[in-house]
Amino acid sequence: MSNIVIALGGNALGDTPQEQLRLVRETAKAVVDLAQAGHRLVVVHGNGPQVGMIQKGLAYAAEHGAVKSEMPLAECGAMSQGYIGFHLQTSIQNELTARAMQAGAVCLVTQVLVEEDDPAFENPTKPIGNFYSREQAERLTREEGWVMKEDAGRGYRRVVPSPVPVDVVEKDAISALSREGQIVIAAGGGGIPVVLHGGRKESVPAVIDKDLASAKLAELIGADTLIILTAVDAVAIHFGTPQQQSLASMSVAEAKEYIAQGEFAPGSMLPKVQAAVQFAEKGGTALIASLSKAAEAVQGKSGTRIFA
Repeated sequence: MSNIVIALGGNALGDTPQEQLRLVRETAKAVVDLAQAGHRLVVVHGNGPQVGMIQKGLAYAAEHGAVKSEMPLAECGAMSQGYIGFHLQTSIQNELTARAMQAGAVCLVTQVLVEEDDPAFENPTKPIGNFYSREQAERLTREEGWVMKEDAGRGYRRVVPSPVPVDVVEKDAISALSREGQIVIAAGGGGIPVVLHGGRKESVPAVIDKDLASAKLAELIGADTLIILTAVDAVAIHFGTPQQQSLASMSVAEAKEYIAQGEFAPGSMLPKVQAAVQFAEKGGTALIASLSKAAEAVQGKSGTRIFA
């Protein structure tokens, strides 16, 4: 039996609560397949589209007098943990019941510690929310003061600071729940970013990369395996060219060389490979694979394995 942390992308969860609920039912099947094989599981989900949607909606409500003020980004992140976690938790519980399995599922609102002087606060890079045209992006920059950047050829998105996770506040609770047979949904959206001020935790306006948070959590709870799920079956070099080549495995040294050569797109495959490298360097097994083939990836039949 392995202790596995699964990182699930926020873009795989759809653009509306209704679409998300439909999609997470399929996600639940892949997760429970691994539980049925005897693995202990912690699931981390992204929230980039969802946290942007929440903040945009509440900002609109504040602008039109429906609420008194805009909601801070950290609180929007907490809201996304709640409603995404609820959908995942319920879908996993239903799938466990359908298979007559005794395991449970629980969602834990999770804080992740970052450094107050992290340079990311001076250089926002994390995309959140909807895609916009160049004209819309320029207008939002003028009117809202948002930092907007082009995202993988699909349009422009708002970017916010993405500091490096240094600790997971609830790591002991996550580990204890996992040992008791619960499938734990934790550190949603990379966790709610907090800093320490005089021994007190205070939230900061940022979104932590969920892949890096997953790697840190996997390290802290002593996981054997980190599985980063994405839309493709394996990591590829020369992506989108006639020379595209999928990789069944790569060493940490090879991965770092590919990163230096610019093989992986920022905001897409790059943070996944970086997180896999971070975990592999600590002695764990890191896998990047598609959701539908997660169980096959654990068996070495699909995905890309990153090793030290």
